[in-house]
Amino acid sequence: MEVKVTTEAAATVAALIGRLDTLAAQEIAPQMDELKNVDGTLVLDCTELSYISSSGLRIFLTLRKAAAEKGGKVIVRNISNEIRSIFMMTGFLNLFEIQ
Repeated sequence: MEVKVTTEAAATVAALIGRLDTLAAQEIAPQMDELKNVDGTLVLDCTELSYISSSGLRIFLTLRKAAAEKGGKVIVRNISNEIRSIFMMTGFLNLFEIQ
């Protein structure tokens, strides 16, 4: 699992690459903790995210909560049909702005 963070216009973009399973969630936790400090808009680009587990979903929720506390937001971009299905089953489609 790899996370590439860039700045794009007025947003911080975190490109998630690989499988976000329980082990990967633990490995990238320090990077995700840094993203909690982002002011404004955080975009989670899932173009190359092939899988997400409940641990990965928990990371998304934690980032959403941290952003909301500072008046920001999290946008989830380019999810695959498989991940969209997981988001639909878990109610995440209603929690995040999906692009």
